[in-house]
Amino acid sequence: MTKLSVNINKIATLRNSRGGDLPNVVQFAKDVQRFGAEGVTIHPRPDERHIRYQDAYDLKPEVYTEYNIEGNPIPKFIEMVLAIKPTQVTLVPDSISAITSNAGWDTIKHKDFLVEVIQEFKMNGIRTSIFVDPDVKQIEGAKETGADRIELYTEAFAHQYSLGNRDAIKPYAACAELSNTLGLGINAGHDLSLDNMKFFKENIPGLLEVSIGHALISESLYLGVENVIQMYLQRLK
Repeated sequence: MTKLSVNINKIATLRNSRGGDLPNVVQFAKDVQRFGAEGVTIHPRPDERHIRYQDAYDLKPEVYTEYNIEGNPIPKFIEMVLAIKPTQVTLVPDSISAITSNAGWDTIKHKDFLVEVIQEFKMNGIRTSIFVDPDVKQIEGAKETGADRIELYTEAFAHQYSLGNRDAIKPYAACAELSNTLGLGINAGHDLSLDNMKFFKENIPGLLEVSIGHALISESLYLGVENVIQMYLQRLK
């Protein structure tokens, strides 16, 4: 069964909008795990506009499932990850101005940089994943970096699926098949939702983990967090 990791950035955004500590991100992480989530994901950015670096430290003793920290490996990020030692670090090439992640790595152009960063994390016992577009050349490049896994950037699939284009899954399936052949684990995330999750899962062989944030929190406003987590788990069976 594919694991569900809940991205709690949106909870931090809501908290920060009022300047207090409500909702509390640590308590929310405890709750989603209690409701059945098999991991907690955070994505701190340099301006700390949602998850703060201190949140990453505060969450460490409370995440007893899988702890996944995403982000651009700038020096401050690398220092934090090495201090916390989460289950997994997912490398994402965010620009500072990006509202949300909007592209995967060019694993060929940035190979030397990625190799160096990944070696450091792996020496410290941290599983590594690279955020990539659904391009088989980028999957081959990811293998050359020494990464343990790739995370497929699924925004294009989600958009096309909403328009009725089921063929949008094809490049993702091809990348998954190649990843399995190369011995790369497969994660996925970005705009996956209750509407498209089952179809995506059924067509991606070897899918190990999905990281769901914006859609899950939005759906929970109507359906409730505990209920929505169980609905995702059903689709991932």
